[in-house]
Amino acid sequence: MAVQILHRVQLIPASLDSVWSFFADPGNLPRITPPDMHFEVLSPSPGPHIYAGQLIEYKLRPLPWLRSHWLTEITQVEEGHYFVDEQRRGPYKFWHHQHHFREIQGGVEMTDLVHYLIPFGFLGDLAGAFLVRRRLEEIFAFRRQVISSVFGVFPEHTGPLTIRAATGPRH
Repeated sequence: MAVQILHRVQLIPASLDSVWSFFADPGNLPRITPPDMHFEVLSPSPGPHIYAGQLIEYKLRPLPWLRSHWLTEITQVEEGHYFVDEQRRGPYKFWHHQHHFREIQGGVEMTDLVHYLIPFGFLGDLAGAFLVRRRLEEIFAFRRQVISSVFGVFPEHTGPLTIRAATGPRH
């Protein structure tokens, strides 16, 4: 069973401080998650910014027939540059999500790099190829739309950016 990789880049016409503040606030997670996932943050908010070691618990419906609790740990934070969340309990066998933010001319380049494994061996691989991957694509597309509605569309680029979809380890 190979580690799956999802890589997304979005250009955002806003200041690094405002984009970082938005993503560093766990209270914004329900806003950037499709409504049909019934995403709910269960953990009390310790404040508007994430920190290394923070545990965040959610309740969600990643697929229409699957209700799940998800416990995430924020394992690394470099203020204004990146943070990493890792699943401690939830629907995946493994989940490691890097969020990178880089100031560019006219705004911010935001990069997501997700490495994940689906449980259930061969059956999980089949589900991953057909259901899970498609669902992740939908989730990130929804998030892209929300971010564009909050911050605007980057002026030089109105379509989707090049997306690298890969499976297995990168060399």
